[in-house]
Amino acid sequence: MAFLTIHGSGAPGSASAAASTPPPASAGSHQVASATAESARPTRTAAHRAHADPFGSAATSYVSTRAGTIAAAVYDLGTGQTWRLGTGTPQDEASVVKLDVLETLLAERRDGGGLSAGNQVLAQQMIEDSDNDAATSLWYEVGGPAKIRSFNAEAGLTRTSPSPCVICAGFPWPGWGLTTTVPADQIALLRELVTPGSLLTAAERGYALSLMENVTPSQRWGVSGGVPAQVTVALKNGWLPLDGSGTDWQINSVGWISGQGRDYLMAVLTTGNPSEQYGIDTVSQLGAFVWAAMK
Repeated sequence: MAFLTIHGSGAPGSASAAASTPPPASAGSHQVASATAESARPTRTAAHRAHADPFGSAATSYVSTRAGTIAAAVYDLGTGQTWRLGTGTPQDEASVVKLDVLETLLAERRDGGGLSAGNQVLAQQMIEDSDNDAATSLWYEVGGPAKIRSFNAEAGLTRTSPSPCVICAGFPWPGWGLTTTVPADQIALLRELVTPGSLLTAAERGYALSLMENVTPSQRWGVSGGVPAQVTVALKNGWLPLDGSGTDWQINSVGWISGQGRDYLMAVLTTGNPSEQYGIDTVSQLGAFVWAAMK
């Protein structure tokens, strides 16, 4: 059974980047977006209606039937409401950490004129295809755990611990996937992309979101569950086998959903899944419950 608590406030295989490396994306198909490109994105109106808890009875009843440990958070950009589900114990990030790598890289390279053409290719592969080799290259490029930890402190992440190793004893996958986090920290990281701040420019935010909006079709699951195709979804997912038998999977999904009267951020972490698909089904169904509740 899944373990859960609820809090509210008013204010790898064929699909697995942890186990395989997808074919490289074509070079140069993305450039850092201009600030004016954000004008095409959904805008927020002045008046917003408070929402009931999206982790209501339907969602909690479903979660109670699922194996493993599930933790999630939702932040409504219109009302400032936050809802949390789960124990709050940090879990492994798997490929979700690639978003942290990207944001750190963008913040570091601003004074140097932005990302080089080579780093843009790697960033596209890392986010759109969840390419592990690209992520390892950029993990080293940004300066590893120390620099990521420094960026996270500025972004307000308080319970995220970057992995100290890339090649970790007894672990066959890249060790950056063992970075641990909680959903609230992932919401803070997402907020850096969708609200103006001092760490990332409008152009950098637009660039990162454009990559997240164009992940390869086989990776469009999780927080996008139940969301109509015409709605803006910018996401990054992670999936990682934690044992050699493939019976203990870490399955995560974080992202921004905006359209049809909704504008929210969502982060889901799940561990102890008996298979990869089981975890994908869990986070996708939870995403569908939240989409329906946020109308």
